[in-house]
Amino acid sequence: MKRIFLIIALLVVGVGIGFAAAWVLKSMQGSEATGEKSDEKEILYWVAPMDPNFRRDEPGKSPMGMDLVPVYAGGEDLSEDEVQINPLVEQNMGIRTSAVKKGKLDRKIQAVGYVEYDENALHHIHTRVEGWIEKLSVKDTGDPVEEGQVLFEIYSPELVNAQEEYLLAKSNNNQDMLEAAAGRLEALGLSSEQIQELNESETTSQRVRVFAKSDGVVGMLGIREGEHVTPATHTMSIAELDKVWIVAEILERQSSFVEVGQKVEFELEANPGRTYKGSVDYIYPELDPTTRSLQVRIMFDTNNEVLRPNMFARVTILVEGSESVLHIPSEAVIRGGLTDRVVLAAESSIYRSVPVVVGMEVDARVHILDGLKEGDSIVTSGQFLIDSESNIEVAIARYEEEKKEAEKPINVSVSATIREFDHEGQRLRIKHGRIPEWGWKSMTMFLPVAEESLFDGLEKGQEVILDLERKPGERAKIIGVQQVSEEQ
Repeated sequence: MKRIFLIIALLVVGVGIGFAAAWVLKSMQGSEATGEKSDEKEILYWVAPMDPNFRRDEPGKSPMGMDLVPVYAGGEDLSEDEVQINPLVEQNMGIRTSAVKKGKLDRKIQAVGYVEYDENALHHIHTRVEGWIEKLSVKDTGDPVEEGQVLFEIYSPELVNAQEEYLLAKSNNNQDMLEAAAGRLEALGLSSEQIQELNESETTSQRVRVFAKSDGVVGMLGIREGEHVTPATHTMSIAELDKVWIVAEILERQSSFVEVGQKVEFELEANPGRTYKGSVDYIYPELDPTTRSLQVRIMFDTNNEVLRPNMFARVTILVEGSESVLHIPSEAVIRGGLTDRVVLAAESSIYRSVPVVVGMEVDARVHILDGLKEGDSIVTSGQFLIDSESNIEVAIARYEEEKKEAEKPINVSVSATIREFDHEGQRLRIKHGRIPEWGWKSMTMFLPVAEESLFDGLEKGQEVILDLERKPGERAKIIGVQQVSEEQ
C-alpha cells in the first residue's frame, strides 16, 4: 500500500515539474519573440519599385510584375527627397556604390572618316593648246599609270605650226630664231626630250604625245577619243595611291577639344582587326552646314599598303586631359526626365536623388560639371528603383536654391548705424539697410569684425558704410568701415 502511494506521489511531482518547465520555456520563447519583434521595424505598407503611387497592405506583385518593396516606420525624420531602405532589402536589390573621384580624364573622340587622295600628290592635266584627242591610252577612271607613260595624243594646228617654225629656223641656221621657236614649243607643253627628238628627226609630228609625270591611278577622266579640247578642259587627274589622307567628321559639340598634333587611331572596314596610327595634321576652318560637323585631316604612314579612296574608317582621337575634374561611372547617371541625376548614398541606408550637370563621356566614366563633390558616395547599381521612390522635384528645387546661393556676390557694401560695441567678442551691433544682393531685409544684428583695428574712431549712433564679406558655409563679417562725414 505504501508502495502505491509512493508511486502516485512521484507521478504528481513529475507532472508538476513538467508543467513548470513548460511554463518557463514558453516564457523564455515569448521574451525572445518579443525581443525580436521589438528589433524589427514596423512595415507601414508595400510599394511598387517603379511606381511609388501603387501601394498595398501586404506583399505581392506590381502591375509590371516586380516584387513590392516594404516601406518601414521610423523614417519621420527624413527629408522629402530622402529614402531609407532596410539593409536586407539593400542586399536583395544588389545595391552597389562608388566614390566620386577627381583627376585627369583623358578623352577619346569617336568619329567616322574616309580615305581621300592626298591633294598635295594629285596633279591635273590640261593641254596648253586647242586641238582634238586623236588617241587615248587610258580608258577608265582608276586605270593605273606609270611615270613616263603616254596618256593621250593630241592634234593641234598650233603645235604643228610651232614645230614648222622651229625647223625653218634651224634650216636658216638662225640661232636667235631657233631659241625663240624652242621656247615657244616648251611654252605650249612640249618637253625638252620632245624638242630634242624634233631637232634630230627634223620631221613635224601631227600628233603630239602627253606623258604621265608620276606613278599612280587615274583619279578623274574627262575626255574621250575625238573630243575637242581647249586649255580650259580638265582632261584627267593622276593620283598617287601611296599618299592618301584620312578625313574625319567631328561632331560640333566635340570640335573644341581637337587640336593639331593629337594622336589618332583608326580602323578600316577593308582591313578588320588592323589598327593604324597617325596624328591630326590639319583642322578645316568651317563646319559643314548640313551635317554640323568639323572635318579634320589625319596623316599616317601607309607602310606601302594601298588604301583606296572612299574606304570607310572608324577614327579615335586621343585627347589628353589638361586639368583635374570630377568623374563617376557612366552607369550611375540616370538620364532624361526633368534632369540628369544620380542617387547619393548617405549613412544609415539613406539615399536621395540629386541633379547633376554632366560633361563629356569617356569610356565608362563621365565628367561631372556640377552637383557633386569629391568623395561623395553614389549608387551604381539599383539606383533606378531608389530614384523611383525619391521626390526628385524637391531635389531639383534644393539644387536650384543652392545654385542661386552660390551665385550671390561674396562682397557687398551697405549703409548702417552703430548700436553697440562688443570688444571681447570682436563684434559690432549695427542696424543696416536692405542688401538685395543677399536677399536681406533691413535689420539690427551683431556681426563679427575681421580686424580689431576697425573699431578705431567709431562711436555709438555713428552712420557708416560697411564692407561685408560672406563666403560659402561661413557667416557674414565686416571687413571694412567707411565713416560718413556730417557734411554728407
